[in-house]
Amino acid sequence: MINLCKQLSEIKVIPVIAIKDATKAVKLAEILIDNGLPCAEVTFRTEDAALAMKNMRDAFPSMLIGAGTVLNKKQVDLAIDAGVDFIVSPGLNPTIVKYCQQRGIEIIPGVNNPSLVEEAMELGLKTLKFFPAEPSGGVNMLKALTAVYPVTFMPTGGVTPKNIHDYLSIPKVFACGGTWMVPNDLIDNNQWDELASLVKGVSSILR
Repeated sequence: MINLCKQLSEIKVIPVIAIKDATKAVKLAEILIDNGLPCAEVTFRTEDAALAMKNMRDAFPSMLIGAGTVLNKKQVDLAIDAGVDFIVSPGLNPTIVKYCQQRGIEIIPGVNNPSLVEEAMELGLKTLKFFPAEPSGGVNMLKALTAVYPVTFMPTGGVTPKNIHDYLSIPKVFACGGTWMVPNDLIDNNQWDELASLVKGVSSILR
């Protein structure tokens, strides 16, 4: 997990993607890589998610790929078969955490309160997703959690160009998940130039 955190912290912003058509995955991955975000969290919110992950992995073996919205063991298996580097879940499900540990895949589960953080720590986890970030109290809540617990966080859910600096300024935040640079309508309509512009804009935001 130390190596994964280091990789994610170097990228800082992790695109969270819901892709409906797996045939577009390679082009999307190419745009992410060429414009400074060589990473993707492909969520299991669409039927083509697993195939999209596999297509990205086959085309770009060194790209950092995560499977998001993982809710059950079958999705864990599908993600591993697709060649992902890590698993992300919206909540903390001990059964899924233990299954990922058994299968040797890193998991970053979602938490948003002290009790869940402590439960995650009991499972041996120190790298967590703060989700949904803004509805759960945003920066102030996250500062309160990081003041108490020896864990690091990836806030996701409501993170935008307007507040990302506030999140990344918290020492125990290693990266943020975001969707604004990969809107579904641009992917659906093959608006690759517009997507490239949004992705490229992330690096300017982080300067």
